[in-house]
Amino acid sequence: MKTTKLRIFPAIPRNPDPAKYVDELMRIARFSELNGFAGILLFTGNDIFVEPWSMAQHILANSSKSSPLIAVNPIYMHPFTVAKYVSSFAQLYARKVYLNMITGTAISDLRNLGDLFSHEERYSRLSEFIYVVRQLLAGTRPITFNGRFYATNNLQLRPRLPAALMPEFLIAGQSEDARRVSREMGCVMMQMLPANLEEGITAPGINFGIFARQTRDQARREAKLSFKDSAENRELLKYTMENTDSVWKWRLNEAGQTGELHENGYWLLPFLTYQADCPYLVGSYADIAARLRRFAEKNVGTIILDVVADEKELRHVCKALALSGVF
Repeated sequence: MKTTKLRIFPAIPRNPDPAKYVDELMRIARFSELNGFAGILLFTGNDIFVEPWSMAQHILANSSKSSPLIAVNPIYMHPFTVAKYVSSFAQLYARKVYLNMITGTAISDLRNLGDLFSHEERYSRLSEFIYVVRQLLAGTRPITFNGRFYATNNLQLRPRLPAALMPEFLIAGQSEDARRVSREMGCVMMQMLPANLEEGITAPGINFGIFARQTRDQARREAKLSFKDSAENRELLKYTMENTDSVWKWRLNEAGQTGELHENGYWLLPFLTYQADCPYLVGSYADIAARLRRFAEKNVGTIILDVVADEKELRHVCKALALSGVF
């Protein structure tokens, strides 16, 4: 059976310490480049210490191959601004970037920014946003567009972006609205790792973390020591759940509150205790490698991988990836 080669973007949990934020991102960016990862995911939001476009330029200026995956939320930028950044990076570094298109942030942040659109409306706006960015980057003529959320009149971006540097658009969402935009705009659809693993995969991209050790028992034991249960952290998650309309967060939260490791290695405790934004896959190097091969056989080509900015832990992840034969 033909399998797809995996393209992996590591993402680190949001660090509450601004003094360490840039150093940790750069550590992961350098590690990613040395180990063949595509690039690093850069989050956006009111609570992010460094604007992702600024961080992307810092990474591009201090690396030779890394292609950042930049989170883009229409609430923060006009489509022309995004297209201009992509074009500018192409001019400065001759490097491709990837765009992780999102609509969500905390409900309180939306209100603070004066954004009162519904969940469905925000995705409709996202669809228009992607269309305008693509037309600006690929078009040879000025574009005129009259949508509900954006309008342009003979708008043109110069110079035209080389086709090889055209960004790929990812959609990170689990709702029908997200799937609709992904279909309409031809984006790479992402989903959270499902509890039944490969049987539940319906998208070409998945988001999860890896905790791997030499043996399955060792991985399970050390994972529980690294991600400790905490009533305080569970309360923190509960508070954030009251401040979001994210479908994928609600689905993960409802999937189970015990935090017990499933026999197949699926684990929600890092999410339930607000230590990660996704499920984890826990097992031996061989276990994880076998799962990755099966994911690739299901035509998964893109993985957003939750990681900790720790060299020792990253080496464990790489051992599992190396065994898989699909990375």
